[in-house]
Amino acid sequence: MRRKQDIITFLSFAVVSVSAAFAGCGSKQPEPNKPPETIRGISVIVAHETTVPDWLEVVGTVRAARTAQVSSQMTGNIVEVRAHEGDRVQVGQVLAVIDDAQPRAAENQATAALAAAEKEVTAADSDFALAGTTLKRYQQLYDKKSVSPQEFDEVKARYQSAEARRDMAEAGTAEASAALAQARTSLGYTHIHAPFSGVVTAKMADAGTLAAPGMTLFTIEETRNYRLEATVDERDIHLVQIGEAAPVTIDSLGSAPMAGNVAQIVPTADTASHSFLVKIALPTDAHLRSGLFGRARFARDKRQALLIPLSAIVQRGQLEGVYVINPDRVAELRYVTLGAKAGDRIEVLSGLKDGETIVATPGEREFGGKRIAMQP
Repeated sequence: MRRKQDIITFLSFAVVSVSAAFAGCGSKQPEPNKPPETIRGISVIVAHETTVPDWLEVVGTVRAARTAQVSSQMTGNIVEVRAHEGDRVQVGQVLAVIDDAQPRAAENQATAALAAAEKEVTAADSDFALAGTTLKRYQQLYDKKSVSPQEFDEVKARYQSAEARRDMAEAGTAEASAALAQARTSLGYTHIHAPFSGVVTAKMADAGTLAAPGMTLFTIEETRNYRLEATVDERDIHLVQIGEAAPVTIDSLGSAPMAGNVAQIVPTADTASHSFLVKIALPTDAHLRSGLFGRARFARDKRQALLIPLSAIVQRGQLEGVYVINPDRVAELRYVTLGAKAGDRIEVLSGLKDGETIVATPGEREFGGKRIAMQP
């Protein structure tokens, strides 16, 4: 009986203890929210829309203003190649040599023919001079009736024959001289020369290759003058004028624009794309190369744009954002869509509104969720 009472007493104590524990939990007060960390001395700016030029931007490719496809003017085996891709060459420099056996033989033959023709002219001149002297004597005798008309006519005929022979000899000399000039010209074709100073961008033949007229052997570009060749849609071609300034940005050379000028507008539109080819002359730059990608801009009008300093941009992987200060002066990272740069500022296309306050130069610091003691 006593054992039973002890058990009941223990159970009652346990129930009271559990009830007291639950009562204690229900009466526990929650801890107050911890205030955000305050950061002082941070520069902030207010983003405002401003009036900026409205640009038409087109893309294109850098090309040399002067390019030549150097080809052979005769048929023959190439025996020597003296220039390769990347070589800088001067005007008149020999790029390749073609076997000159046949044209040299032709030159020797023409030289011999000219020498023979000149000797023929010498002989014909002598005969013509003699015939002329004889005719004068017979003329005097004929005037005195000392010779018969037949004799005089024979002498006169010999004079005319000598004159004709002399003329034929001179014509033969002229023909031989022309043949020699042609042979020497053909011999000159055995040396392929650079048409102007530049750089070899392509070599399409090696020693042993059979060259033929019109066959391209080298491509040479002049390195002093380059142009950006861009396509402009037919709806916007009215914005482009010859001589107009057109800032050009070459992506591989940095963001600084180059001072370009419209040099040429091809007057016929492409039937497939309905666009015009515009050639923009670029200033001299040693880093320019054919094939580089570039962008050109043409002034169109004015528009409103939200510009902020480049220093306010925060990079998070492939995304860009800014720290926006909310009404409670707490910074929050907001991702934005960016547009074109304008000097040390950049346009915000979306993600930020006119009049919002942002951190001016966050750098690598983390400001998200922290209160900013703003410094203008």
